[in-house]
Amino acid sequence: MTDRPHVLGIDIGTSGARVLVVDHASGEVIRTATSEYGSISPHAGWSEQQPRDWWSGCCSAIRQALAGSEISGESIAAIGLSGQMHGLVLMDDNDSVLRPAILWNDQRTADECELMHETIGLQRLIEITGKPAMTGFTAPKILWVKRHEPKIYARSRHVLLPKDYVRWCLSGVHSIDVADASGTSLLDLEQRDWSNELVSGLDLDAQWLPPVAESVDVTAEVSRSAAAETGLRPGTPIVAGAGDQAAGGIGCGIGDESVISLNLGTSGVVFAARDARPHDPSGALHAYCHAMPGTWHVMGVMLSAGGSLRWYRDTFEGAEASAYDRIIQGARGVSPGCDGLSFLPYLTGERTPHADPHARGAFTGISNQHERGHFARAVLEGVLFGLRDGLDLVQADGQAVDRIRMTGGGARSDFWRQMAADVFDLPIYTVNVTDGSAYGAALLALVGSGHFPDITEAMKTCVRETGETTPSPDARVYGDIHAAWRDLYPALAPTFTRHDDS
Repeated sequence: MTDRPHVLGIDIGTSGARVLVVDHASGEVIRTATSEYGSISPHAGWSEQQPRDWWSGCCSAIRQALAGSEISGESIAAIGLSGQMHGLVLMDDNDSVLRPAILWNDQRTADECELMHETIGLQRLIEITGKPAMTGFTAPKILWVKRHEPKIYARSRHVLLPKDYVRWCLSGVHSIDVADASGTSLLDLEQRDWSNELVSGLDLDAQWLPPVAESVDVTAEVSRSAAAETGLRPGTPIVAGAGDQAAGGIGCGIGDESVISLNLGTSGVVFAARDARPHDPSGALHAYCHAMPGTWHVMGVMLSAGGSLRWYRDTFEGAEASAYDRIIQGARGVSPGCDGLSFLPYLTGERTPHADPHARGAFTGISNQHERGHFARAVLEGVLFGLRDGLDLVQADGQAVDRIRMTGGGARSDFWRQMAADVFDLPIYTVNVTDGSAYGAALLALVGSGHFPDITEAMKTCVRETGETTPSPDARVYGDIHAAWRDLYPALAPTFTRHDDS
């Protein structure tokens, strides 16, 4: 066993809990561990999980990480938390969970979003929170429970987000960070605290909402009971942490407005930091508090990025992992634009730039000349075109971007990285650590434990660019191809059918 100090970065993802052991001195990842759990979909468009599964997965992953690195819980100086955003956990006055958590990708709350816009006013909501109400956000979920499950609503006394439920399991403390809280549609971005105007205007109980802290602040300590379950030391400090996107931004070193990150996972995110509080009156570009105190970030979010590729694989190529290699190999033999074949990646609705939970995917322009490789490349291109829409919004808002740091599963493919460099017409870099959200949480813990004076210094020291992919001659043709692709959504939107999932 070693007595050198370390920190833990914990990410409560949609598919599993991820834990990193990070060396306190060097910032290097010593050990990783993951424990998977499942989701529930009682109806089409619904997505839920049992919060206790997050805690069980977290305990398992912590014990695996400590055992695998031969490190005792005594050597952990601090813990940072990250996790899937927007999920709703409701607890009663005894801190018992009242129902399964409603997740970020749940689409049942379209009516509640409309109610928020009517009650508060769309422009006023954007002015306060930095974005319209979206079906994935937390506040519409609370209103949905109030309307459809009044008995559960009447017993509710606490609202938590996924990672903050795990904090409660670790410590018994109710708390949240500003970055995750700004994804609820209840936080005032300017004040970096709950909005009394929104809470009272929606007739919610302010006492249900946990105290808000900056991401590097120590908010709790590991309890004796949690220490017994995890192998950690009682009293280990727990920093506030951040939602997965802000933590992922920290893990990519995104604090400078000249560089943005492109996270190509199940969902896709274009992430950009801002020194001043951003405001897009259209609501297309979503603003949040950043995990760096006193700063903000904007995001363009695609709900089905890598998820579109996985759907294509499972539906047409088989579920085995090697099928991805066949997809990429087939796509390599097809020229940009796929000879007129296009794919809209809106398989589960869309968020940016089309705030439309009823948007649907489509292949268009199919001819008898198209083969399997055309369809594969069309999926890859369609995902990147959707994310390019997010970059265009960032640049149209006045931000000068000269490089992109790419993370997520898509970053592992040299072919997809090259396509991204061409579609975005910017150099693409990878970074030295791929577990962006969990690593960002660990960096927040390094600051909270006093090893670094601030997040900027932590990122400067620990995050390094690795591989570089520059635009190829194909970049010259993608501008026109993307412009034509953008015309597809407005042309097809009237054909999308609203599904009543209530």
